[in-house]
Amino acid sequence: MRKITAMLLALAMLLLGCGKAPSEPAIPADTPTVTDVWGRTVEIPQQVDSIICLGSMAPRFAAYLDATDMLVGAEDHDIKGCTVLRDYNAVYFDELKALPSVGAGGGSGQNNGYPEQIIGVMPDVIIAGFDSAACDELQRQTGIPVVSVRYRDNGFIDENFDRALNVFAEVIGKQQRARQVLDFINSCKADLNSRTENIPDSEKQSVYTGAVTFNGRHGFGGTYVNFGPLMAVNANNVADSMAAQQVGDAASSAASSRKAYLGSNGFDIDLEQVIKWDPDVILLDPGNIDLVNDEYKANPGFFDSLRAVKDEQVYTMPSFNNCGQNTTYALIDAYFAGCVLFPEQFADVNIEDKAAEILEFMVGKNIFADMQNGGLYYGKITIGG
Repeated sequence: MRKITAMLLALAMLLLGCGKAPSEPAIPADTPTVTDVWGRTVEIPQQVDSIICLGSMAPRFAAYLDATDMLVGAEDHDIKGCTVLRDYNAVYFDELKALPSVGAGGGSGQNNGYPEQIIGVMPDVIIAGFDSAACDELQRQTGIPVVSVRYRDNGFIDENFDRALNVFAEVIGKQQRARQVLDFINSCKADLNSRTENIPDSEKQSVYTGAVTFNGRHGFGGTYVNFGPLMAVNANNVADSMAAQQVGDAASSAASSRKAYLGSNGFDIDLEQVIKWDPDVILLDPGNIDLVNDEYKANPGFFDSLRAVKDEQVYTMPSFNNCGQNTTYALIDAYFAGCVLFPEQFADVNIEDKAAEILEFMVGKNIFADMQNGGLYYGKITIGG
């Protein structure tokens, strides 16, 4: 009955052109609540059987929690084409494309849901990777509870991820699966760390990760501080020397406020600084190699002067960001980084086998070959070649 009442009220306001629904009908005092990543207290139904997922991470979490059968709508960018850029899409595309469109898709954090279409499918709860104001707006527009799971890591699959996943799991009653996912991730993190934690810094190769993807594509100068896959193996990331000025007090502010971390770990570095660092190893996002090759044509002397280029120590590091973090790809990247930077400690790791293990557990299917064929490949490369 609550669903029907909310739907009629919201539809009435849309038809009247007010763009804003009236106060929701009274909800029984025993209605459960969830506190989302912004500290918003959201009332949800006693029983949640249907959801839609919008924005950064929300559709991906549905896949990680084995809850895609609860979806009653999907975003345009997941319906209109199969892509390995989002791990869940490559596995669940046939299911997603059969669902009604309820939003545009994307990771901006703004409200890009389609209120009328959402009301038409009437989910019990909307789970969104939106900022706080956008969630409030969509909740007013539809009369349906909106819970945010938007977050960014300030490390390697850190407590921000854990918190957002647990919020999602609490809404849909998948706490047991959430514990399994976090246990699996934590076992990988412990394994990665144990292989390298006792290696003295003086014995580590220096590494620069460039052409990374954050808020779009970047050329060689696009890099990261606190780059998760490198942190996971205790690598000597040369960009971390700029971590304090890049991140500032964003992490401590998020911790004290109990709200989502929104610091910017990605930035563009002056190429002269890379020459000063002169890293032993360079890792580049293969999705942006075309940008790097264009830069090489314009300035081959810069690249040819770098030690890693001269020593043929340039490798691909596929992006794990697309409308949020592909946690599967971040884990695979970490193991690959370990194989490149610490070959003795990772001698027993076959990256294809490890990727299969991660993908099968997290999203239910090994899509490693699809990743490779879709441009997310691992291996040594020649800049400009």
